[in-house]
Amino acid sequence: MEPFVRPVVDPGFAAAALAFLLGGAALGTLSGLLPGLHANNFALLLAGFAPSTPADPLLVGVAMLGAGVVHTFLDVVPALALGVPDAAMAVASLPGHRLVIAGRGREAIRLSALGSGAAVALALPLAVPVTWLMVRLYPLVRAHLSLLLGGVVVFLVLTESSRRAAVGGFAAFAASAALGVVALDVRPAAPLDTGGMLVPLFAGLFGAPVVVESVRGSGIPPQADARIAMAPRSLGITAGAGSLAGAVVGYIPGVSAAIAAILALPAVPEDDADRGFVVATSGASTANTIFALFALVALGTPRTGVMVALDRAKVPFALPILLVAATLGAVSGFCLLLLVGDAYLRLVGAVNYARLSVAVLLLLLTVSYLFAGVVGVVAFAGATVLGLVPPRMGARRVHLMGVLIGPILLS
Repeated sequence: MEPFVRPVVDPGFAAAALAFLLGGAALGTLSGLLPGLHANNFALLLAGFAPSTPADPLLVGVAMLGAGVVHTFLDVVPALALGVPDAAMAVASLPGHRLVIAGRGREAIRLSALGSGAAVALALPLAVPVTWLMVRLYPLVRAHLSLLLGGVVVFLVLTESSRRAAVGGFAAFAASAALGVVALDVRPAAPLDTGGMLVPLFAGLFGAPVVVESVRGSGIPPQADARIAMAPRSLGITAGAGSLAGAVVGYIPGVSAAIAAILALPAVPEDDADRGFVVATSGASTANTIFALFALVALGTPRTGVMVALDRAKVPFALPILLVAATLGAVSGFCLLLLVGDAYLRLVGAVNYARLSVAVLLLLLTVSYLFAGVVGVVAFAGATVLGLVPPRMGARRVHLMGVLIGPILLS
């Protein structure tokens, strides 16, 4: 694939690019708001259709990138609204859920929007110098990747809140690594020939357990005003830390945005940890998408599902056009999050929460079947059981990223 820069002087091309971007934003909105779906799935589907479509591959790439960026803004909404436990379990719940239980869900949505928006604002000027540095460091990273990933695992275990949690975290890592070694090489027959085993594995490890734990929850309580209570300085520092962590992991295989958020936790103020976690997680997720694009262009190594799809579709590396698409996608995602976030919380709060939780589980099961067939359903069930373990040991679910890190360490 030959890199090139194409100046946009053709109004027809510009209009087509905008149309594809809007289509990608629509797909990113759908994947962001529906649990179990991810922009990666749509991007890989587009990559499969790309060779048979008459459209310029660059336009297809614009749609993929727009979907990926918009998804990183909107996926916080179901994460906040679904899986909310009973108020009595608030201490053991996720930071975002604790804010919702306290009636601060609308604030959490705006904190997430600011975290993701700040990530884009920081990523654009930092991408070139960070990429320049990472290109020179990458041979060293590649030569010592196992040591680096091992260090990440040790960091995650040692930063747990107790010895019991640390033991549980390491056990969760080992079990998920074994699951990844067994399952990731399987090539299942499925209705949708894309996505593979990652879809049911991630739905089971990270999605279904949260919903299962909330089936008996009381749902979303009335939400207060949307005023942001976090100090501007703390918000800026946390957003910056999340963005920088997302930048680093954008170049390292097997390290997700969720791990990047944990790496950013030392910058989160202790007196506002829940709000800081939401900001850092959102910033890391969005920054990871931007920097992964630069990693693909500079190193030829796709680090996310969207970048894998760009590579498969042979999208030309017209970086200025792709960056404009990412920036416009970020603006769209920011506006859409503020537009639909509050309504989503109100809608979920008005329905029977137990029935909603069961419906979400059925949706995750269906998505697993569509992308990985009967084998995917079995993998989803096993991953769900494993995903229930870490919280019962007081550990974070991020250790379950062993499903990716383990096979890399053993390869």
